[in-house]
Amino acid sequence: MPDLLIELFSEEIPARMQARAAADLKARMTDGLVEAGLTYAGAAGFHTPRRLTLAVEGLLDKSPTLREERKGPRVDAPDKAIEGFLRGAGVAKEDLKVQDDKKGQVYVAVIEKPGRPAAEIVAEVLESVIRNFPWPKSMRWGSGGLKWVRPLHSIICLLSDDSGAEVVPLEVEGIKAGDRTSGHRFMAPGAISVSGFEDYAAKLKRAFVVLDAGERADHIWQDATNMAFAAGLEVVEDCGLLAEVAGLVEWPVVLMGEIGKDFLGLPPEVLQTSMKEHQKFFSVRNPKTGRIERFITVANRETRDDGATILAGNQKVLAARLSDAKFFWENDLRVASQGMESWTEQLSNVTFHNRLGSQADRIDRIAALAREIAPHVGADPKLAEQAARVAKADLSSEMVYEFPELQGLMGRYYAEAAGLPPAVAAACEEHYSPLGPSDSVPSAPVSVAVALADKLDTLTGFWAIDEKPTGSKDPYALRRAALGVIRLALSNGLRVHLDRLVDAQLLRHQITPTDEKEAALLSELLGEVAKHGVFGAAVRTVIDRIDDAPGWLSKIVEHKPDVSDDLLSFFHDRLKVHLRDEGMRHDVIDACLAMPGNDDITLLTRRAQALGDFLKTEEGENLVQGFKRANNILSQAEEKDGVSYEFGADKKFAEDPSEEALFDALQEARPQIDKAMEAEDFAAAMTAMAGLRGPIDAFFEAVQVNAESEIVRRNRLNLLSTIRSTCLAVADLTRLEG
Repeated sequence: MPDLLIELFSEEIPARMQARAAADLKARMTDGLVEAGLTYAGAAGFHTPRRLTLAVEGLLDKSPTLREERKGPRVDAPDKAIEGFLRGAGVAKEDLKVQDDKKGQVYVAVIEKPGRPAAEIVAEVLESVIRNFPWPKSMRWGSGGLKWVRPLHSIICLLSDDSGAEVVPLEVEGIKAGDRTSGHRFMAPGAISVSGFEDYAAKLKRAFVVLDAGERADHIWQDATNMAFAAGLEVVEDCGLLAEVAGLVEWPVVLMGEIGKDFLGLPPEVLQTSMKEHQKFFSVRNPKTGRIERFITVANRETRDDGATILAGNQKVLAARLSDAKFFWENDLRVASQGMESWTEQLSNVTFHNRLGSQADRIDRIAALAREIAPHVGADPKLAEQAARVAKADLSSEMVYEFPELQGLMGRYYAEAAGLPPAVAAACEEHYSPLGPSDSVPSAPVSVAVALADKLDTLTGFWAIDEKPTGSKDPYALRRAALGVIRLALSNGLRVHLDRLVDAQLLRHQITPTDEKEAALLSELLGEVAKHGVFGAAVRTVIDRIDDAPGWLSKIVEHKPDVSDDLLSFFHDRLKVHLRDEGMRHDVIDACLAMPGNDDITLLTRRAQALGDFLKTEEGENLVQGFKRANNILSQAEEKDGVSYEFGADKKFAEDPSEEALFDALQEARPQIDKAMEAEDFAAAMTAMAGLRGPIDAFFEAVQVNAESEIVRRNRLNLLSTIRSTCLAVADLTRLEG
């Protein structure tokens, strides 16, 4: 069984495209070969800046012969039907067989497709792959029509076995497949003839080309960390940059250079970002001071002076880049030291969304909501509002304009330079978090208040204008924002009513006061909405004492919770995904979502965790089965009789000791459950409910609910209703599966 070697050799492929391209080459080639009947033992893809390589082991030397019997029309069918069958099968009438069928005698065509040599199939599949390769961006060159990411120079296509190697006959746009490649562009540019993958990889290594990207990355990291360690420093880990740099070189040579003393006072994040984005340098940190003091660059060749010239050139370019960063930093510090007001004023001219106003409008809404959230998270309302008003000021700074990824972080530096309280400075950086499922969650009260307000304003704003996620499309990252709210609540144990906060913020999006008096009134009203809900008595009290009511007051009076209910459902969907990822059953979550207080994410999650733990026990599992049996019997009886058995059972009509024991158990358990639920001690409520398992099992074993006596039957059905209401006080067990 031969092995197949393919190399597509071109000009430099962008590093960000290489890994995907190697995977696409492997997938498309192997899929095409298998579809044509050529199976294989294994395949591996490789990539360097100038080549995509595929090695396939244990390929069949030819595709198998296929024999198919195709049933046709009856022998007495019209001639046109028989002629159509002959054309479709590609056979002559004299080659047909006649077989007996339940409909009579029919024609059967025996179609035999002989196997094809591997070389023929490989050439056909590879040409198709090359001509239809899914590059994100491609180009044409010369007079040919082939599109490739960069000009394609040569193709290796070899089939090799113990008897030798054979070049697969193939030509694409004048490029003939062969057995020759080239080594390193500068250190070994000559042609290399190969006879198979092992020979190919070994000769490339001797020609200063490391074929495997993982090996190049390991070499870079090992040399970089060794150099840094020898100088008493450490390399700042960056897996994305490591993968990118490994795609820029075929023969990595690691060099360490120094950063000019004039730039060592820049924030380490600025140095790191500037060197990474502009130069693809790794940052080298002093572990004692936290300062970035040196850099690691990776050259693509060895030189006689051990890289001294390369390093000198890189240091010169870096100095120019860092001079810009220093200029931005010093200018920004001058503005920040004067209070940052000029930056916040500029945000009035920055559109957040054409239907949601400017960034300044958004900051006003976030500041108001942060003030309302503050008491719930243990933050000072004034500090929370102050933090919200400056949290996005750095968007106007020169540094963030140059490096948008530093927003928030630079806000903290500038807030500190402005002499703002530490909690406010920290909130400037942390209010964007968490950005993803693995991102850290703020815990400082002021940071939590502003982070929640920021995300809730985003969500309510886009819900207000009906720009919700659809399917896989989520251009405004609203799913991420909802998950951020959930993680902020759960990580900090926050007890907030999301529906009230959502209603308050939705109304802020809908109402624009015309003067300061109206603004103060709106602030008071929405503060009460956030605390007590739109329909709370406190809101009505404020409305009732208004003499000259503004026109927008009707929006509060007539507010309908449709949009807020829809957004709350969206939160519930994201919570279900989050909890399922942590191993919780979806039906357990549904059983708790059906209970009152489901707008309190922390309360809802605690209930679900307690129920999930309870169901893992034998008592929990058996009790649920007993509940379902009771509920099914009761539901069928209520449907049949057309009445609801909710009037309470009477122990004096009990005829069996097990019946009396169940009465006693329910009478004892219900107060315990109610007390535990009031205290939000769900584990205690589950424990009290678990005590019903034995009495319920004994009851069903000893008595027949549908007794002959109608009085006894009704009493027992009312007893089942007591079981149902007692268990449903903890969670909606009807939603549990199994």
